[in-house]
Amino acid sequence: MAAEPATKALGHEEMTAVIAEGHSFETVTDKISKISLTPTLPRQIILFGLIGLMLMGALMTSVAMLVVKGTGVWGINQPIGWGFAIINFVWWIGIGHAGTLISAILFLFRQEWRTSINRFAESMTIFAVMCAGLFPLLHVGRPWLAYWLFPYPNVMQMWPQFRSPLMWDVFAVSTYFSVSLLFWYTGLIPDLATLRDRAKSKLARIGYGMASMGWRGSARHWQRYEVAYLLLAGLSTPLVISVHSIVSLDFAVSVIPGWHTTIFPPYFVAGAIFSGFAMVLTLAIPVRHLFGLKDLITLNHLNNISKVMLATGLMVLYGYGMEVFFAWYSGNQYEGYMMFKNRMTGPYWWSYWALIFCNGVVPQLLWIKKIRITPLPLFVISIVINIGMWLERFVIVVTSLHRDFLPSSWGMYAPTKWDWGLYLGTIGMFMFLMTLFIKFLPIISQFEVRELLHKKKHANGHHE
Repeated sequence: MAAEPATKALGHEEMTAVIAEGHSFETVTDKISKISLTPTLPRQIILFGLIGLMLMGALMTSVAMLVVKGTGVWGINQPIGWGFAIINFVWWIGIGHAGTLISAILFLFRQEWRTSINRFAESMTIFAVMCAGLFPLLHVGRPWLAYWLFPYPNVMQMWPQFRSPLMWDVFAVSTYFSVSLLFWYTGLIPDLATLRDRAKSKLARIGYGMASMGWRGSARHWQRYEVAYLLLAGLSTPLVISVHSIVSLDFAVSVIPGWHTTIFPPYFVAGAIFSGFAMVLTLAIPVRHLFGLKDLITLNHLNNISKVMLATGLMVLYGYGMEVFFAWYSGNQYEGYMMFKNRMTGPYWWSYWALIFCNGVVPQLLWIKKIRITPLPLFVISIVINIGMWLERFVIVVTSLHRDFLPSSWGMYAPTKWDWGLYLGTIGMFMFLMTLFIKFLPIISQFEVRELLHKKKHANGHHE
């Protein structure tokens, strides 16, 4: 992940290339397929997966303790009825936003630089939403009765309370997950057929063959594929806006100081895209280094992702400024106290100023072009941003709740070891699922890269 020698004197063509020179259809297919079809993985990836597997042990233990003893094992109390569960739920949902944005919106706008990063961004979305879904499911206290949240005819003649934010989350997240999963799997089908045809193991041929659903690459197959993919991209696009807007309304519909504001939906959406792209960089930079994919995930990709992060980071910073402005301009004593006395100088002051540093100060480094195209500082910045976005959710939840309208209701929040076990366990689950994805599925879309090569060759021939 060190600085690449080519960054010293980069020409315009190198900086705008979405695939390096010298590749053909065969070399691209060989390079990407080899990652999935080779029996071994780099030691770093194996270590990554093993750490994830160990952390999943903490997840299972924490869930078992929760089911046996109830939510009292968490640090939640009165007045802080929402703790790590909601903080981590919103954080994971935010991380899942970049996959849909890169795949669907950039596809509709025909942005070629999406091609080499869309596949693992989509996978990241699927796994992040799976992690997110655990928290509200467990937070209700009786997860085995979660089916009560769905509207179905029952003998009790009872329907879910559709005015409850919990219901909004159920429908928003399940819709988002379903469409994202279909979109991800549809895009995989041609590449699964390529792996089926190249696999040497009979078991692998059967597995990839079943997964590729009889794909033969005929004109009829491609025509149906393109129609289905375009429709799914069109369905996915509004979900980027709607899902995190609905999550933000969990807070905004209340009368809690710091939550009851109309800026929350766009503010949350910008923050979600911000953290999602940061996670894409966190994953893409080590992957391109370990598998030698610098010719497919080029400096142009890093530069464009950095620009999106800078733009959305400025939107988030604007949101922070508006929160301060609303607290002052409204003249509401509770809003003013929450912002100026509690968040900035109260018991949790450190979390507020840490998030301002992580999400407001550090991303300003992305104005510098050299940093935008140098992997190591980009990797560090992406991790800092993800920490900052977690702190943002911590500040929103805890500092608004721990001092209620009545001083007699004030309290402090401290997560327990079971809170941390569940949170770190979902990180482990994410790591382990990403490792399985890297091992068994193509991490870059082979046929889309080949399509880019075809366009490039056609354009060069036409130019000549």
